[in-house]
Amino acid sequence: MRLLGNICWFIFGGFISGMAWVLSGALWCITIIGIPYGLQCFKFATISFWPFGRGIEYGGGAVSFLVNVIWFLVNGWWMALGNFLIGCVWCITIVGIPFGKQFFKIAKLALRPFGAYIVRF
Repeated sequence: MRLLGNICWFIFGGFISGMAWVLSGALWCITIIGIPYGLQCFKFATISFWPFGRGIEYGGGAVSFLVNVIWFLVNGWWMALGNFLIGCVWCITIVGIPFGKQFFKIAKLALRPFGAYIVRF
């Protein structure tokens, strides 16, 4: 079931969401200071391309909080807003609710990606 969900996800919005993470990572990697941000974006592009069967665990400390504040101000708010709005559109129908929930998961990740890591179910 995960495979079918991931294939449908990729076709109906996952590709765009994943490419947003890849583009963001490429833009962050232009400067040396932004490379840690870019690498984090590339790491989370994989969950944005194939989210079914994967979850996100949050942790971190003070350093993660400070880096997440910079991330939110520069990049995180518009990625979170975009994924949230697409998730709301998917949740209009009962069939689209699982896809909407995945968009909400990625929107939460876009708000605070540092200190988060991917787990498989």
